[in-house]
Amino acid sequence: MFSLGSSHKFYLYDSPCDMRKSFDGLCGLVGSVMKRGATSGEVFVFLNRNRTHIKLLHWENGGFVLYYKRLEQGTFPTPKDPKIELSWSELVLMIEGIQVIKSIQKKRYSLL
Repeated sequence: MFSLGSSHKFYLYDSPCDMRKSFDGLCGLVGSVMKRGATSGEVFVFLNRNRTHIKLLHWENGGFVLYYKRLEQGTFPTPKDPKIELSWSELVLMIEGIQVIKSIQKKRYSLL
């Protein structure tokens, strides 16, 4: 079951990733390169060089979950702003292949 949502924090690995890496290899990148805890409950997003494969690594109660999608045609767009933290909506747009050319996001009240 896909249990990710807007309550999670999403972090994009900013370099191309070798998609042969599995749980342990991706956890190593999270700890050594991204300087984050792989078991923190945050979601880590990895793309290959051609941006045709995407992996999401997430810790849930009891273990890691790895979501993997390979495109047969096209590429995953990357966010316009080269930032590491993604919002839920940016991740969904990226996975669905929607690239927003111009948008204005209105401020919303947040407790955080």
